[in-house]
Amino acid sequence: MADQTQPWAERTVEVPPQAGVGVPVQRDGFRRGVAAVGQPRSPRTEPFPVVEQEPTGTGWPGEPVPRRSWRARMAQLRRGGEWSAAAGLFAFVCWGIWALSGQGDLSGPLLVLVLSSLVAVGLFALSRLVGRVVLERQLGRVRRSARGAHLATAVFLAGLGVAWLQQTEWVVSAWNWISSN
Repeated sequence: MADQTQPWAERTVEVPPQAGVGVPVQRDGFRRGVAAVGQPRSPRTEPFPVVEQEPTGTGWPGEPVPRRSWRARMAQLRRGGEWSAAAGLFAFVCWGIWALSGQGDLSGPLLVLVLSSLVAVGLFALSRLVGRVVLERQLGRVRRSARGAHLATAVFLAGLGVAWLQQTEWVVSAWNWISSN
């Protein structure tokens, strides 16, 4: 017979004859979902196992961060590109309206388009640089996309397109006529 002070100890219980089986059955001293209340816990006899840490290659001090591939970096730059593409298309259409309404030589407006595109690319690069310095180095965050830089570039290009439309006389007169009615 097992110790009665430990309800979790194993006991041999005789099954009643009406159950159809007359052999002794081994049963646990507890029922599933029922805790032993008021009983002292037995002390742990074996210590917790010591597990050695194995480096996985991510975030260990002194270990260089693995470089991402060129394809992974380009995929990161493409995330958010729909903002820049939509605003670039809008700015290009507005530039076309402005350039064709001048009815003169297109070399000046073409130079304006090229310089404006270079400024937009420079703004994108500056936004990425600021994001790298502030987010990655200062705050320790990981950038997974270029959405912020694309959004800043899109705001610039949309403003540029509106500015070109404001310099077109027939667009301004049409806007004034619509807003006055």
